[in-house]
Amino acid sequence: MSNIKIALAGNPNCGKTTLFNNLTGANHYVGNWAGVTVEKKEGVWNFKDRSISVIDLPGIYSLSPYSLEERIAKDYIENSDVDLVVNVVDASFLERNLYLTTQLIELGKPVILAMNMMDEIEKKNIKIDIEKMAELLGIAIVPMIALKGKGFEELYQEIVNIVSVNEFKSTGKDFDISDKDSDMSEASKRYKVIDDIINETVIYGNANIHKLTDRIDRVLLNGFWGVPIFALVMATIFYLTFTVGGFFTDYMDIFINENFASAVKASLESVEVSPWLISLIVNGIIGGVGGVLTFVPNIAILFLAISLLEDSGYMARVAFIMDKWMSKVGLNGKSFIPMILGFGCNVPAIMGTRTLESESDRLIAILTNPFMSCGARFPVYVLFASVFFKGYEALVTFSLYALGVFMAIIVSYVFRKTLFKGEESPFLMELPTYRIPDGKSLFIHVWERVKGYITKAGTVILGASVLIWIILNFNFQGMAEIGDSFGYYIGKALVPVFKPLGFGNWQNALSLISGIVAKEIVVANTAILYGVGEGAGMAQLSSVLIEHFTPLSAYAFMVFVLLYTPCVAVIGVIKRETNSWKWTFFSVFYQILIAWTMAFLIYNIGSVFLG
Repeated sequence: MSNIKIALAGNPNCGKTTLFNNLTGANHYVGNWAGVTVEKKEGVWNFKDRSISVIDLPGIYSLSPYSLEERIAKDYIENSDVDLVVNVVDASFLERNLYLTTQLIELGKPVILAMNMMDEIEKKNIKIDIEKMAELLGIAIVPMIALKGKGFEELYQEIVNIVSVNEFKSTGKDFDISDKDSDMSEASKRYKVIDDIINETVIYGNANIHKLTDRIDRVLLNGFWGVPIFALVMATIFYLTFTVGGFFTDYMDIFINENFASAVKASLESVEVSPWLISLIVNGIIGGVGGVLTFVPNIAILFLAISLLEDSGYMARVAFIMDKWMSKVGLNGKSFIPMILGFGCNVPAIMGTRTLESESDRLIAILTNPFMSCGARFPVYVLFASVFFKGYEALVTFSLYALGVFMAIIVSYVFRKTLFKGEESPFLMELPTYRIPDGKSLFIHVWERVKGYITKAGTVILGASVLIWIILNFNFQGMAEIGDSFGYYIGKALVPVFKPLGFGNWQNALSLISGIVAKEIVVANTAILYGVGEGAGMAQLSSVLIEHFTPLSAYAFMVFVLLYTPCVAVIGVIKRETNSWKWTFFSVFYQILIAWTMAFLIYNIGSVFLG
């Protein structure tokens, strides 16, 4: 049993991720499939002193080789050493889910059907003859409510049965799809088989029962109220990140930049450590990394909110709401989903564009996604909005996110009319039932994202902070004053580029350039470059910023951070997803141009009206 490997396969929104998280808990890791950027999850299910390897395949609707996810799933099941497939289905959407089931059975490996969300069909007054359906499909069916941890014992027993009795041989029926009416398409023939199975095994209740999902959708999908409600949801999220997150951020700031930094400095001085090393550790490392870690509470709340929107089923409805507006720029609502995912991180959001059927739609989505404000930019907004727009932080931050969406849509329109002319692709999406998100899954989602943020602080940002300290304290002759350092001359050379934008000093120029490594570094380096260190906290940094920025120039600075070249990780994924250096370099330079232009317009037009 220790060497058994099972693969989880199923449609998106069928509860597959919840099942995977409940099976593996913390015993899993996330990577990419060999040679591609599709996310791969592997874990270990420890049950009754047995260990079972679990592979979470990408969420797909079929095994037709049209998308990268479908090809990966099909190739993995056919060619890997996976012993059996657990097909997770949503019991309330059997017709759509069983399409994949019949294809999995035909691959020749044993399949167990995990019929999830059985509580949902009870609410909908649907009755399923499980035994009859299992007989017609020729496979074992396990009723489950993964969200509540029900059905795991039965699932394990079925795996044991297959191991001990069937020796990993397929027991599924041959559906004879090819023998049916030759005038029918393969999909039509398959759905005819599925309809026959459903007609024999499923009894639907009163069709006039008003479902809660329908009642909610009448409001949220309303043509007039849909967009304002979405805007209100996002504004509320930003309000909470500043109020609740700000409360914890203050304590983080005191602990890291005052208590911890002061204690470290005192300890180093007590053992007579060289002053330059003390400066490196306190000002360079703690000042840089600590400046980023201070905003962990805000980031955690933002990621929690986005995960809630995704898991509840609302995110899919946002795509539906935006379809009307996206169609005006030659795209469809499905293109908006990677945009929203970009609020968390542009890397998985760009990888998510693979769900778009049209290659031109996909390229447009990839090239415009960096305009969506990722979590890494958020600390910059928290810092500057808290200093210059106290009391209006949420409104200012909301305006930046809205500007990013607006720029993405406008640029998409320009690209559709110039670089990527062609027919618009249709919008087809099945809206999932609203669900109360699973607490365990939410915790895992948020923890993985926050852990990635912290890990970046301890690796990329740590290295960048040390590098910035070095170039600020050295020149070709050795250690030097900051006014005669490498950093000073590099920043000074870039001042003419940023001076028309209202923030033309060498510190800001150098901070923005280093931000291409990781956007969080802009905050870390702002503290280092302005000489805020040795245990100083947000209060001192705020007073320094007020000396070098006005509210208008601060807003122009945030707009530039929003729109300019993304971090190296995003640049890398653009190259991998487009497989083109041409589009990669184009993306880098056109975004710098747009960022400069928008910041220039905001600062200079604002100066006219504000004096």
